[in-house]
Amino acid sequence: MFYTEPRVTVVARPCFIEPSHLPVHWLGDSTDGERLAEFAGRLCYMSQANPAGRATRDYIENIKRQRHGSVLEHATYSLLLEGVSRALTHELVRHRAGVAVSQLSQRYVDESEANFVVPPAILGDVALEAQWRAEMERAQAAYVALVRELMERYAWVPDRVHRRKMAREAARGVLPNSTETKIVVTANARAWRTILELRAGEGADLEIRRLAVGILRTLQREAPGFFSDFEIYVADDRREAARPEHHKV
Repeated sequence: MFYTEPRVTVVARPCFIEPSHLPVHWLGDSTDGERLAEFAGRLCYMSQANPAGRATRDYIENIKRQRHGSVLEHATYSLLLEGVSRALTHELVRHRAGVAVSQLSQRYVDESEANFVVPPAILGDVALEAQWRAEMERAQAAYVALVRELMERYAWVPDRVHRRKMAREAARGVLPNSTETKIVVTANARAWRTILELRAGEGADLEIRRLAVGILRTLQREAPGFFSDFEIYVADDRREAARPEHHKV
């Protein structure tokens, strides 16, 4: 299978449990994550009575405007990312503060029928796509042959599971950066904002930029108060990008 778009799935979101002895005077629509951030922020000043009469999303907008982003760190969202390349995840896992990642292991998972991600730059160019696909097929064939030969070479290893791991960890060296992988990424809302500001910008790698715009759309539906100030637009290179109104919250 050749992927031309990533797939983003929300697998976990905040569940806010309001303490009965510190109730907040809530106003407006909100999600659990947004209420958690507001509760945490109001606790700092014991302003649960909401004297300014702000709706939750107006409260969060004011937080972003003032760059008091620490309260956004209480709300975490876990996303399953599929249809992304190893090249992309090599960049994505560089984000560590407030982030946790778990990725498919090529040592344990058989890649004999691996999928690949078509680089956005060659999409739509018939000749380039044909050349690229031929290289992917050659690499996969080389992987299959190496695993088979290494399994024979390590025939003296009694544990078949360990023998397969030894073969796959060596054979994976011929797999290209375009090999599709799956990864679960958990990050707090502040960390997601940083990732999106950096990776959805015009200077980002095209594949990770495409993913970042997809993540942004997902998170804007999930918790609009945290991400409503991001604008998605078509850049001069005729591809989508995004930018926030409030930088480095």
